[in-house]
Amino acid sequence: MTTIVYSAALVLPMTAPPVLDGAIAVRGRRIVHVGERAWVVEALRESGHPFTEHHWDGVLMPGLVNAHTHLQYTHMSEVGAGRYSGFEDWARAFNPVYDRGQDWRTAAAAGARMALEAGTTAVADIVTDLEAMYALADTGLHGITYWEVMDWTNAAWRERGRAQVEAALDALPTPPGTGLSPHAPYSLEIVPLLDIPDIVRERGSRIHIHLGESAIEREFDHSVSEPWHAKGLGSLAELRSAGYGTSATDYVDHLGVLGPDCHIAHGVYLSAKDRAILRARGTSVALCPRSNEVIGLDEPPVAAYLSEGSPISVGTDSLSSSPSLDLMGDVAALHRIARAQGYTRPDLAERLLAAATHGGSRAMGLHMGPDRTGYLAVGARADLAFFDVPVADAATTVEDLASHGEGTAAATVIAGRLRHAGADFTSQTGARLA
Repeated sequence: MTTIVYSAALVLPMTAPPVLDGAIAVRGRRIVHVGERAWVVEALRESGHPFTEHHWDGVLMPGLVNAHTHLQYTHMSEVGAGRYSGFEDWARAFNPVYDRGQDWRTAAAAGARMALEAGTTAVADIVTDLEAMYALADTGLHGITYWEVMDWTNAAWRERGRAQVEAALDALPTPPGTGLSPHAPYSLEIVPLLDIPDIVRERGSRIHIHLGESAIEREFDHSVSEPWHAKGLGSLAELRSAGYGTSATDYVDHLGVLGPDCHIAHGVYLSAKDRAILRARGTSVALCPRSNEVIGLDEPPVAAYLSEGSPISVGTDSLSSSPSLDLMGDVAALHRIARAQGYTRPDLAERLLAAATHGGSRAMGLHMGPDRTGYLAVGARADLAFFDVPVADAATTVEDLASHGEGTAAATVIAGRLRHAGADFTSQTGARLA
């Protein structure tokens, strides 16, 4: 089997230190060597494996992992071009455009292509209309396709909801992986939120929920002090009406939604207690700062997540609430927000790049097993991204990439196959699309 060496001025493995004048060797779908270029080349020669080398003067790192998006809304950028005063205001602009309908499969495919061209190799894609469910499978992107579940009452769920959702989940194409996305704590009553974790876990699938995106989800001082769990209340709205100020995070935690097979989106309105619950459950949060800004939400507590050691990942959300599907734009926004919030440690850039790669794969359970991805290591899948960023010393380059990396993706390799390459990359390296 042909071995390809991709060498670069700087290689960022994510689970090992940066390597100046580094290289990885790829055989088939997998990485077989990672390290300094001289060592990788010598190891191949000693083993008698012929190889072809492609050298890039910029940065080579794992493919980006977009941990939260809705690719089917790619053609709704007219909504994302606006600025809103909160989630309800944004929804009033979103709903009429969504209700017009469109070719959701074509829109999702266009979004998948945009993500791939921005260096993305894996995606957490939430699907609301089944026509859009083929985006990852058709494009060859890794990740999880999540069927979105929303607006079910307890009665309707018992009557027909569970059966419909199970049928939709089982219809999703594999590969990649599949899962369910209960929309939010306030858009479903208690019974579906209790059942969805069981449906998913019986199948070994995944869960992804919007949490902390609306201010209604915050904990507040309340008049009722006794526990709500045995009171027979049917929804978060009923809890609020009854005077309970429990947070939405505590609410879904008691319903069994959170866990290491679940990751949440946004996490803006989460208290220190809420964030501690996520850490205790092994639940990651996908931060989507540019979407939050468009919608008119507060900034996520990035510095707190980092200082407390919470597992984080990065998502673009969709073009209905974000300016692009380039994940590096959100990395740059998180970098700016964290510094403004007082995070002064020198590891910020490195941790945010890790969140956009290994953090995303961990959030979806893609960081382990034979098809592990999100980092560069022997045996991992060869999912790679190349960036056109001038390389000085490693620390300066990592800082530049994290703070100004949007629009610099030069090429994308998925499972050892070059899937996207700009003109500069092909002319410099001699590599060609497979």
